[in-house]
Amino acid sequence: MGINHWPEGERPREKLLTMGAQALSDAELLAIFLRVGVQGRSAVDLARDLLASFGGLRPLLEADQDAFCAARGLGSAKFAQLQATLELSRRHLASQLARGNALTSPALVRHYLTSQMRHLGHEEFAVLFLDTQHRIIRYESLFRGTLDSASVYPREVAKRALELGAGAMILAHNHPSGVAEPSDADRRITERLQEALGLFDIRVLDHFVVGDGDVVSFAERGWI
Repeated sequence: MGINHWPEGERPREKLLTMGAQALSDAELLAIFLRVGVQGRSAVDLARDLLASFGGLRPLLEADQDAFCAARGLGSAKFAQLQATLELSRRHLASQLARGNALTSPALVRHYLTSQMRHLGHEEFAVLFLDTQHRIIRYESLFRGTLDSASVYPREVAKRALELGAGAMILAHNHPSGVAEPSDADRRITERLQEALGLFDIRVLDHFVVGDGDVVSFAERGWI
């Protein structure tokens, strides 16, 4: 039976409109995104099949184009639509951060950095450049690959900060292993950057390490 024949209170779209998106299951939310099912399977059935096949919502959302498009009921148009939706979500978080002081919204900063870095299959070092009021100027990824004290260049970070007129910054990098615990190399990188940027009166306010479901703050550890 198609969803249009279900009782109105059980249809995902109507349920969302009356109860809010938070009331829907992963399969129901995905069914709204899919809009239609396939022969013999409603959109909700197809959504459940996809979640089971990929191993959950997150692996589905983070699947590469080939894996995503190979799944039944999906394709390049759906992949493009999904990527646009995810990018809108990231930009929405960025706009929320831009309206206030980054230090007064630590949870939002964590959420934003997680959305930017958790899905990456490689290690990446990024910076939230801030003005003197700690409002965000720009988020930029500066270095990519295996990070150690020799591969993150304080001079390049300082040069970019001066170009943007930044008065402070929040550092961030991810651990593709999923373990967010900072390494000795992470601490050495942070100390080198603090020393170099201090020469230009640019403060390093925090350094976040993004793992899989966890984010570690150097400031909270008392390391900054």
